[in-house]
Order: sequence, then C-alpha cells, then structure tokens
Amino acid sequence: MAQRLTDPPYLKFPLRINGGPKLATRAEHIRGQIEQVLYTLSGERVFRPEFGAGVKALVFEPNASALWQVTEKRISASLIESLAGEVEPKSIKVTVEGDNERLTITIAYVLAAIGFEDQHQFTFSAGS
Repeated sequence: MAQRLTDPPYLKFPLRINGGPKLATRAEHIRGQIEQVLYTLSGERVFRPEFGAGVKALVFEPNASALWQVTEKRISASLIESLAGEVEPKSIKVTVEGDNERLTITIAYVLAAIGFEDQHQFTFSAGS
C-alpha cells in the first residue's frame, strides 16, 4: 500500500521531553525543517556553522530590495542542503518581502518522490 502524505512516519520537531515523542506527517516534518533553517542563526550549530538563515535578525535591517535578493539566495541555498532527498532542489522558490515593520517569506516547493506541491508563508515582525 502506498504511503499517503498524511501518514505520520516522522518525529515532530521541536523534540520535547514531556509526554514522549510525537509524530508528524511528511508535510509537517518539512515545514519543521524549513522553520529550523529560518530561525537558526549562522554559526549557532557547533558542527554545522553554515546551517541556518537567521531571518529574525533581518527584521531590523533597512528595507531594501537588494537585501531581500541576497536573503532569498541565502535561504534557497540553506533549504536545498537541508531538504536534500525530500524536495526537488530546482523547485524551491523563495520570495522575501518587507515593509517598515514586517518581513514576509514565502517558500514553495515540490516533494521529490510524489510530486506534491506545497507552499508556506512565514511572517516576522519587530515585536515577535
């Protein structure tokens, strides 16, 4: 029997001590991986110093399209490495938009094995 996208074969992140391990669907697992890339600062992981995009720090940067273009490329490169085998690398599309108070990142991709297209949007603000 073929596995469905909603079957829970993955551990849910972040891992928690209380209540034992939780399971996640493939879509939830990939979203969790994307969140790890976005929220982790470069250099934060000891054995993987290049991991992460650290986008929360970008909320305080000047609102300039040149900065967003660099950010898109940096996030794309991090996601291609982190999602290898799960997502078609060429299908990853990152869009970064910002205004005076908010940074919005949209990530679209296609799952490698089944061709399922998905998209997630993350919004960061100075207060969060």
